[in-house]
Amino acid sequence: MAAEVKTTCPYCGVGCGVIATVDEAGAVSVKGDPEHPSNFGRLCSKGSALAETIDLDGRLLYPEIAGARSGWDEALDLVARRFSETIAEHGPDSVAFYVSGQLLTEDYYLANKLMKGFIGSANIDTNSRLCMSSSVAGHRRAFGADTVPGTYEDIELADLVVLTGSNLAWCHPVIYQRLAAAKAARPNMRIVVIDPRRTMTCDIADLHLAIRPDGDVALFMGLLAHLATSPAIDQNYIASHTEGFAGAFAAAAALDINDLLERTGLPAMQIREFFRLFETTSKVVTCYSQGVNQSSSGTDKVNAILNCHLATGRIGRPGMGPFSLTGQPNAMGGREVGGLANMLAAHMAIENPEDRDRVQRFWESPVIAAKPGLKAVDMFRAVADGRIKALWIMATNPVVSLPDADSVERAIAACPFVVVSDILRETDTARHAHVLLPSLGWGEKNGTVSNSERRISRQRPFLGAPGDAKADWWQLAEVGRRMGFAAAFDFDAPAEIFAEHAALSAFENNGSRDFDIGARASMTGGAYDELSPFQWPQAAGSAPGVTRFFADGGFYHADGKARFVAVKPPLTDRTNADFPFTLNTGRIRDQWHTMTRTGKSARLSAHIAEPFAEIHPRDAIEAGISSAGLVEIESPQGKAIVRALVTERQARGGIFAPMHWNDQFAAKARIDAVVAPITDPISGQPASKNVAVAVRPFRAAHYGFAVSAVKPAIPEAAYWALAKADGGWRLELAFNETVEDWTAWCRAVFAIPDEIEPLGYADRQTGDLRLAFFDGEILLAALFLAREPVAVARNWAISQLSAVHGDLRKRFALVAGRPGAGRPDPGATVCSCFSVGVNQIAAAVRGGCLSVEAIGKETSAGTNCGSCRSEIGRIIDRCLAAAAE
Repeated sequence: MAAEVKTTCPYCGVGCGVIATVDEAGAVSVKGDPEHPSNFGRLCSKGSALAETIDLDGRLLYPEIAGARSGWDEALDLVARRFSETIAEHGPDSVAFYVSGQLLTEDYYLANKLMKGFIGSANIDTNSRLCMSSSVAGHRRAFGADTVPGTYEDIELADLVVLTGSNLAWCHPVIYQRLAAAKAARPNMRIVVIDPRRTMTCDIADLHLAIRPDGDVALFMGLLAHLATSPAIDQNYIASHTEGFAGAFAAAAALDINDLLERTGLPAMQIREFFRLFETTSKVVTCYSQGVNQSSSGTDKVNAILNCHLATGRIGRPGMGPFSLTGQPNAMGGREVGGLANMLAAHMAIENPEDRDRVQRFWESPVIAAKPGLKAVDMFRAVADGRIKALWIMATNPVVSLPDADSVERAIAACPFVVVSDILRETDTARHAHVLLPSLGWGEKNGTVSNSERRISRQRPFLGAPGDAKADWWQLAEVGRRMGFAAAFDFDAPAEIFAEHAALSAFENNGSRDFDIGARASMTGGAYDELSPFQWPQAAGSAPGVTRFFADGGFYHADGKARFVAVKPPLTDRTNADFPFTLNTGRIRDQWHTMTRTGKSARLSAHIAEPFAEIHPRDAIEAGISSAGLVEIESPQGKAIVRALVTERQARGGIFAPMHWNDQFAAKARIDAVVAPITDPISGQPASKNVAVAVRPFRAAHYGFAVSAVKPAIPEAAYWALAKADGGWRLELAFNETVEDWTAWCRAVFAIPDEIEPLGYADRQTGDLRLAFFDGEILLAALFLAREPVAVARNWAISQLSAVHGDLRKRFALVAGRPGAGRPDPGATVCSCFSVGVNQIAAAVRGGCLSVEAIGKETSAGTNCGSCRSEIGRIIDRCLAAAAE
């Protein structure tokens, strides 16, 4: 009988419940958990495809030292010895851990305990620094603790939802669907989107404010000044529960209307409408994410938003409050255990001597870190200049994700001792490791994660550990023991670690700290196995329930009051004559981080298969950039080559490029190599949304597209982009020089046997070339070349990898690059869940399906995760407009 296991999705901070089923043959399927309060059965495209990402292709299965397989004892002894020797010779600040929101809370807890309580340094930081640290800093300044006041339910209960710096439809799709459903049920609900781009999220917005990059501080300062002179101001709440209003208001009032218009780039009419909506609507939720956080003024942006909610008392009550949308599955759990370099475990403060003493006594540790450690960008600067001589990187890929990524790679490559714990053997970071440690992946891990609404859920294993892979917490505990701290790291199961974590949260708390899960401190292993999702706090003796903070004050500053923060608008324009465009980086719908998981799924790669840059049509014309041509993006830090996507969704003067692609999937598309290492002075979070760049066409002698039944070897090409496809792989190409023998090139790249001859043709005049290799009736590979970007029906060509080619006419149709009569091309994929293409949707429109719902009934597109519904709506509009001409 098939076994079902309830677990949690490993992608974004929504924290969706997943039911994984393993059948008698070992095949895995997934579906949403209808009982999980985060998603109630919904899953996005990435969650729906989880079963497609758990194969062992490319997995790191055994420890390696200097590229050679080793045993665990040899590898762990080496790690412990090198770290201990480095500390003895150079001091505790000569070593560092760089960890990840992909870790489970139990992993995170032990990493923090080992570094801060036993090594005695705070040089442990996390890739959550890149996405959530400005929220942490803003919360701590305003509330006295890193507290998210509300719940997901508030987004549904609100009468006005403000989405600022969040492409909710693509980055948190399940929350977007909950919001869209709430608006459909209550059409009077209003939604405002604040974003320089017109994203898919804007399709449900009543008002889109296409703000200038980093104009948010000025906008919310203007809103505060407006609210202060309106009936919406809550003088009683301000007087009873806050300090600093006069200073914050004075700073906001000093910003005159002309300055506000200039800094935001918004029409006065739109600003007035936004202010009116906020003023006259009591139940307001302001959701913010990376567009707010990833800024050199990110902390001030957060506090500018919090100021407006504090001034109106709209916080902590149903349908009201600021809401930080977490980027990663366990960024919140990392914050709970002090995973950032400037925090202690259980939301205690490293700068507070009483907190340091409390944690040290609880841990019975020989030392405790006495000062904040190095934040991520500064940490890798210290690696580069030799201050850090031993580095352990866990579950993250900083050579792709950190700003100034080429410098980060050079730093890691030069570091005397680098340990990498990962699930894949080959990543941009792993190639520089002296020791590689194989970790467990999703479906194998056992532990907990915390989502954006403070809900702790279990990740449960339903697959056995492959090879010699081990849990990250086990690796850390073993190294701690071997460094001489055996008693403190004597854990045999994650339940024991979670119980200690819970006990620390309650230790000498008495309501003085927000994070308290003392009710779980005495939990046994069996209770841990059965743990249902619950929201913190849950102090000892209390029952699980929905919790909101601050409706009646009760903040975590010493006097119990919140702090208004007087902010000032930053300089927003970093462009100049040499670098006249502003680059904004971010996520796309179907990929995650650096694609180590999602890159394994053919259907997730079908929607957008290669790196790209959005550019406004007029900017493209002026720069000589053609639609679907290649462009080079350059900054003083580095360069990237990507495909041009010319679209009016992008504001003039701006460029958007996704952050996912890396050297495993493209030739030169690590976009963070272009991003300057500019950070927020308080949070240390990089400014990944406002980068001055130059953009120019990238000219090539030949452009190509190929499909292959086997994974191609990395080609010698000026540009290439590789993606998994149904039945094999797809490959985009560009060459600066002509290859003398294309048949030989194909044999080398696609592993074609010598005895198989190609079918094809070449046109010297046009430069077109087509080659296809068949083994009997099976297509092995096909290559299409031209002097301009190749016009090939790509999805149809990919489908030929799974087709039978007994008919010679089908083979010649493939060489021609287009389907013959009666063989329709589905077109570019729109719905990844059901692999429905744009041409199929357009055909349904022509057949009378004139709504998203009708398209869903006809094709199934948009009926699973719903992430593509906005795109379907736009296709319908385009088809109707074309028919009316």
